[in-house]
Amino acid sequence: MFRKAFENYGAIVAVFATGIVVRDIAPLLDNKWSDPAVVVVDSNLNFAIPLLGGHHGANEISRKIAELGAVPVLTTATEVHGKPSVEGIADRFGCEIFNKESTIAVNCALLDQQVEVLEVKGPRIVIVDEDVSVLVRNKQVAEVKDYSAGNS
Repeated sequence: MFRKAFENYGAIVAVFATGIVVRDIAPLLDNKWSDPAVVVVDSNLNFAIPLLGGHHGANEISRKIAELGAVPVLTTATEVHGKPSVEGIADRFGCEIFNKESTIAVNCALLDQQVEVLEVKGPRIVIVDEDVSVLVRNKQVAEVKDYSAGNS
């Protein structure tokens, strides 16, 4: 039922029971970076549940659906604690995450402490540890130095 949507769209809003959606999308799952955002909404519009891709659009879609009366059921740790995520920071500044595997460690750190966002203009050589997320700008955006990761 969801195969074509997975192949052709970056986000899916499914008005089905969560169990139906989970069973149908399970064989289609690849990874959090390529799977579409999936939000499940009950037929009475009570809840909007970001099932996949919370940091990749599903949380935002759930908030938009909330404008129609549904309660967004957000479970990503950074969202629950009102903290920014690496993915959200990258999106805000129009960047791609170069070393995606770093986001787990950095998102965990964002839960417990202020994580500095630095802007390095080139030409430069940057050497980082595995728990440093590297964002590569892909369009012109506001100055990074004006943003603190602790401020949403």
